[in-house]
Amino acid sequence: MRILIVEDEEDLARVLAKGLKREGYAADIATDGLMGWELADTNEYDVIILDINLPELDGISLCQKIRQSSHHPDVRILMLTARSHPDEVEEGLDSGADDYLRKPFVFNELLARIRALLRRSSSVKSPVLQSEELILDTNKKEVWLGKERITLTRKEFGLLEYLMLHPGEVISSERLLEHVWDIHADPLTSTVRVHINSLRKKLSHHDPEAGERYIQTVQGYGYKWAGTADQVDKKEEME
Repeated sequence: MRILIVEDEEDLARVLAKGLKREGYAADIATDGLMGWELADTNEYDVIILDINLPELDGISLCQKIRQSSHHPDVRILMLTARSHPDEVEEGLDSGADDYLRKPFVFNELLARIRALLRRSSSVKSPVLQSEELILDTNKKEVWLGKERITLTRKEFGLLEYLMLHPGEVISSERLLEHVWDIHADPLTSTVRVHINSLRKKLSHHDPEAGERYIQTVQGYGYKWAGTADQVDKKEEME
């Protein structure tokens, strides 16, 4: 999933981006409100992490501007700020933010809030996704096919997660590039196709037909997750 960090403390922004990328997210950085608006208006993001005290355009105004735009109606906004007075929290949420986290914060809590916001954007609400024998745990970043654990790269995991969160939808390569890669990705490359082929091969190691059965190519349009995306409540089903 792709995340925009709008934070004028550059050291904090870089640390956040590094941590998020380590967890498999694509992350872009804006260091002022106007830059944040330009990126939010021209790219597709799943979550925006937004400070309030920003130069050029403050976070409250930026949040309102994003919400007034019809470009990305489903983007989730998490305000991450040192402002902690109840009136300030109320103002942030009333401006259109979905969640509010005070600084200083624990990174694992931030990750948990991001995962919760992503589930809110999807029809699938469980952190553990299942399609037949295939199980993906978004918290532990694990994928199992039957009793065999499948080792995926971060991009392969991101592709699989995004497809499973949108079962039955035909998703273009451009859309996958928007959500799984960051702003530096080259839209003219075949990187999505290469990663899809690699993902299919790994899924087919245990079941020779699994890769093509789960991830179908819709010629001229993109790819479709052909399996279901059932929710798993008990982790022991993976064992």
